[in-house]
Amino acid sequence: MSGADTGGGDVSSEPVIGLSGVSRHYEGARAALDGVTLSVRAGESVAVLGPSGSGKSTLLNLVAGLDRPSAGTVTVAGVRVDRLNESGSARYRRRTIGMVFQFFNLLDDLTVADNVVLAGELAGVPRAEARRRAAELLESLGIDRHARAHPGRLSGGERQRVAVARALMNRPTVLLADEPTGALDSASGEDVKELFRELHEDGQTVLIVTHDLTLAEDCATRTVRMRDGRIESDSGVPSDSSEVVG
Repeated sequence: MSGADTGGGDVSSEPVIGLSGVSRHYEGARAALDGVTLSVRAGESVAVLGPSGSGKSTLLNLVAGLDRPSAGTVTVAGVRVDRLNESGSARYRRRTIGMVFQFFNLLDDLTVADNVVLAGELAGVPRAEARRRAAELLESLGIDRHARAHPGRLSGGERQRVAVARALMNRPTVLLADEPTGALDSASGEDVKELFRELHEDGQTVLIVTHDLTLAEDCATRTVRMRDGRIESDSGVPSDSSEVVG
């Protein structure tokens, strides 16, 4: 497996993701996030659980730089994400973040290999180097035999592996996953869960948002539960700690 090359699965004591007093308000609606403080250390695999409307997807979007908080700070790998402008956010995502979505978001008119290569080219990686990296990833993820196929010919689990390869193309510091098994049948879902376990064992920092308890139990070493925009519980923080606001 070849991800962020952090190696060994060790967890650093320094947070790579830090949210402090983060709120997100939308006009005419209750707060999507309400005073959330959360730290994720390098090498952790964290699942954020909660029902629809709990704020977990908003949290993911803030970490990804796709949205800005109404209050509070968001810091990832030393970058104040909440202060970035649009072009700065795009550069930050290319350099620091890999994203995996529920519905894959692959380009059906490109081959599997070209879907992965494109992520590197958009980040300024020379084409020859991007092709070498894509081939390495497809092999390590067990889908190199499909390199010349188009995504529509693959199973759901295989397409999600292509999406993970694309997300890992630029060796992201953090891999974000939004319901990565939500569109899969049970067999494909088990395949993807095993992949996420392997990524964590290789030292990749992973943040997964889901409503699926079994996904959290199988893939994460820490579980954060959200409800109504607040953190309800965090298995990585003692219950009497004041570090988690919610």
